[in-house]
Amino acid sequence: MTILFETQNSSNLSTLNSRSIPETIDALKRAGYSTQDLARMRHIHVAGTKGKGSVCAFATSILKRYTDVGTFTSPHLTSPRERIALNGEPISQELFTASFFNLWDRYTQSSLAEGKSQDFAHGPDSKPFYFRFLAILAWHIFLQQGIKSVVMECGIGGEHDATNILPADAVSAAVVAQLGIDHVAMLGETVEEIAWHKAGVFKKGVKGFTVASPSQPGVMRVLRSRAEEKGAELIELEEDVLSAWDGVRGILQGDFQKSNQALALLAVKAHLGMDTEPVSSLKSIPDTMVTGLKEARIRGRCEVLQQDNIRWLLDGAHTKESLQQVAKWLAQTIRPNESLSLIFNVQERNITELLTVLMEAIQVETQRPDVVSRAIFTPNEQLAATAEEGDRDLSLQQMGADAMQRLSPSCAVEVCESLSQAIASARESTTKDSSVLVTGSMRLVGTTLLEIEPDALV
Repeated sequence: MTILFETQNSSNLSTLNSRSIPETIDALKRAGYSTQDLARMRHIHVAGTKGKGSVCAFATSILKRYTDVGTFTSPHLTSPRERIALNGEPISQELFTASFFNLWDRYTQSSLAEGKSQDFAHGPDSKPFYFRFLAILAWHIFLQQGIKSVVMECGIGGEHDATNILPADAVSAAVVAQLGIDHVAMLGETVEEIAWHKAGVFKKGVKGFTVASPSQPGVMRVLRSRAEEKGAELIELEEDVLSAWDGVRGILQGDFQKSNQALALLAVKAHLGMDTEPVSSLKSIPDTMVTGLKEARIRGRCEVLQQDNIRWLLDGAHTKESLQQVAKWLAQTIRPNESLSLIFNVQERNITELLTVLMEAIQVETQRPDVVSRAIFTPNEQLAATAEEGDRDLSLQQMGADAMQRLSPSCAVEVCESLSQAIASARESTTKDSSVLVTGSMRLVGTTLLEIEPDALV
């Protein structure tokens, strides 16, 4: 299924998109369920380019204080189990394994019943592809566990996403978080095209929530048009209302989290049948919900780990908008006169462009042109390549190093062939009470956690 994530011409893409929902419904049926089985649960369905993971974390943290809640998110840092959570905690290895093979066997038996060969039925080709399988696995587990409330994050887009087989009576609230340019091969090259896809989560008779964006009038026109087309009630959180609200300071840091908190709060209130008028909703927040906002967390997002004499600042940001938010978070987190080491990598993206966005934003937010004193560029692989694998291609990392030397001539720059080597270099060169920022890729952050704190991971 790699083809789904490569650049497609418009006719191929249209064909793939048109098949997505019918194929997912068929896969659900082969697993022994119908979309009406999904309506036995009520879902907060979350789409967006940036912040949807945080919205899911806040919503889960609030909702679990009222009822049992299942959560499906992506991607994962170190284990696919992270994608499926019960009351905010990744499911156990035992539950994941048992449920995985139960679902796997259902597809095998379905293929045999259809007259397929033994080899085909027992093999992977008779199963849905990766993301679709995991989404159905999440529903399978939630239904088996008797879960009635679910927070569900879209994978890519919304309109044609596997999670969007949810019927309207299975959705209590739909959220479109911050929008930007990402996954252009699948969603289009303009933010308006992307907004069209994301707004696919709107459902007839269901409240949809988004933050009003006067700077993106085209996006707002698309969201309003799509809400009207779908028969959804779109509730826009105005900027002045959001600015007047202090937000809730908690584990997930950064002023930008305020909009994610507000969207999660409104969605949960809709889910629970409470008032969702933005002004009154933000003025009167039950203490239980405040606690939920305070205690929400996501590994690898605005995460601070103190280890010996080093503070590790971890964020899997990988788009222009999210890297700008990292710079804002960094400015609030870094100590006066502290120098910073940077470990950076991107996946199949323009490293020069993204690094430039990050560095310019850091300089603006911190008002310190020399705050990054050392930059290390590394692939995401934890270990060095073996002799059998041969030399690893480091051309992307070298491109980043060259760009860094142009952006900050006084910064020491290094290219490493593995993340282990990069972390060792950062440890050796980082002085007492200094920080290391790791960003650019969720996989980079996940592998960093495996390296620096393996025992703490699920």
